[in-house]
Order: sequence, then structure tokens, then C-alpha cells
Amino acid sequence: MFVLPETTTGPERRLLEATMDRNRRAVIDTARGLSEADARERLVTSMTTPIGLVKHAAMAERRWFQLFLLDLPESECDGPTTPGDPSFVVAEDETLPEVIADFERASARSREIAAGFALDDTWTHDVLGEVNLRFVYLLLIEDFARHAGHGDILREQLTAR
Repeated sequence: MFVLPETTTGPERRLLEATMDRNRRAVIDTARGLSEADARERLVTSMTTPIGLVKHAAMAERRWFQLFLLDLPESECDGPTTPGDPSFVVAEDETLPEVIADFERASARSREIAAGFALDDTWTHDVLGEVNLRFVYLLLIEDFARHAGHGDILREQLTAR
């Protein structure tokens, strides 16, 4: 599902933030409106499901903005921060609207955290070395765009049945 950009000019930060928000919406839109059964259906061999993609995106928000930028202990983050397959696992008692709301809350918190830093502020990542806020934005823009593409394909498969 293609979402047209709303912001196409302006300062770099405004464009980065608008693109992040556009890709956040795109991830959500791939799952919004699906039945609970369809949202959880595994159509590929990996753990990837429409609802799992949204849950994974919420984890990425918390991992980069709360855990990394703010250096919060995992116990003080607003939810799971474990990457990889566990980040795609959705408990049976979690609903699609709840998982979407969790991602939206994580995104709102990320916006608040990012507002306190400049694009050139740097942190040391244990694997990547020196990174700045600009890099975090670009990394998540890429990640969310890729996952929105995955979600588009899954949704197409689900609606084609």
C-alpha cells in the first residue's frame, strides 16, 4: 500500500522525521483492518506475519530510542527490546489493535526522545561504532520501508484468497 509523501521540502530533520512517520504508517497500514486470524497467518517460513511486523517495528523503536539513545536499562523500557525472531512473536492474548497502539505509543515516545538531540549528536554502538541521530533515522527508515514491503506482499497473498 503506497503512501504519498506529505512533506517534500524543508530542512533535513523535517524530511527525515516526515519520512519516518510515513514509513511507520505504511507498516501499520499493511496490517490494519485484517482479521485476527489473517494478521497472524504465517505465509513464509520465517516468523514474519502482518501483526508480527508491527510488533517488531515497536521493538525497533524502543531498542534504538529508549535503550540506545537514552541508555535506559531494558527493565525501564516501555516494552520488549529483544531483536531477531523473538521480536516477531505475538502472544495469543494480544490483539491487532493493541499491537498497533503499542507501536504508535513507542513511535510517539521515540519522537519525544529524538526531539532532545541534534542530528549530529553521537553515541557509540557496540557493533557499529560511532553513530549519530541522523544514522538512526536513516536505519529505521530503511528498516520500516523494507518491512512495509514485506507486509504489502503478505496482505496481497491474504486478500487474494
